[in-house]
Amino acid sequence: MKAVRVTTYGGPEVLEYSEMPEPTPGPEQLLVRVRAAGMNRADCHQRAGTYPMPPGLGNVLGLELAGEVIATGNDVNGFKSGDRVFGLVAEGAYAEVAVVDQGLAVPIPDSWSFAEGAAVIEVFCTANETVFELGGLVAGQSILVHAGASGVGSAAVQMAKHIGATVLFTAGSRFKIDQVLALGADYGIPYKTYDFVEEVLRATGGEGVDVVEDFVGADYLSRNLGVLKPEGRLVLVGTMGGNAAELKLGPILRKRLSIHGFTLRAQSTAQKRAIVGRFRERWLPPLAKGSIRPIIHTCVSFNEVRRGHEIMEANENFGKIVLTFD
Repeated sequence: MKAVRVTTYGGPEVLEYSEMPEPTPGPEQLLVRVRAAGMNRADCHQRAGTYPMPPGLGNVLGLELAGEVIATGNDVNGFKSGDRVFGLVAEGAYAEVAVVDQGLAVPIPDSWSFAEGAAVIEVFCTANETVFELGGLVAGQSILVHAGASGVGSAAVQMAKHIGATVLFTAGSRFKIDQVLALGADYGIPYKTYDFVEEVLRATGGEGVDVVEDFVGADYLSRNLGVLKPEGRLVLVGTMGGNAAELKLGPILRKRLSIHGFTLRAQSTAQKRAIVGRFRERWLPPLAKGSIRPIIHTCVSFNEVRRGHEIMEANENFGKIVLTFD
């Protein structure tokens, strides 16, 4: 099979096409012919050497895929050859064939394409765990979603609106602001020209929000705390702005704030199975009905994988970039 590997760190140019043996499924794994793979910011960080693979894994990129089951392990239940599935993987989605744990695989709704299937599970699982499980957002509350036009951001916006929350968000261009507002968000902040702290406080009458979903990290940490209501929750999902920051503890103590962190790949298989189970129960039904939907910016062919990384690193995308296997 062909696969995209990282054998040396650097820019998109280091992505390398290689011929590799097909993997063999374990007792509880599916062997899947990959038809599409979701591209994520983590893939770019891994390629650059700033988000290395966990010990024991290989060097083929890709954390989510969609395709057809071509073989199953002896202990697999509920899946058979020919089934269309999408799922989470710890590695290996940028390949023609991959293995998926049966507990991390989900049947693709009949109305979906493979590209749609590949654009869902990483972002909607992450958004559910961060916004609802850790952030505790409920109807009638409010949330600030940074990078509202990103894959996770666009999912979080839709999910929060679906339950009846008020959604504020940041984005880098007027085009992205308009696109996210079209998803139902209430208030968009162009962060390059406006101070999001001032804008959030102005939009909320000085009250702030209940939850902040943040992908930036260091540069935003203290400012995020400044827009939280008493007993507000900050959920850190990325460190695009840096990994270290000074932190004044007074606001945390005075307002009884909570800070949570989350990354999906670091979870154990058992934890990921529970995460996927929560996603299937709560969010697959509205996704299958079209009440909420994956946002796909573009599909790039397997032979154009470097272009996909270039689009993502230039922050051109609204929603997901999907790698397709023709």
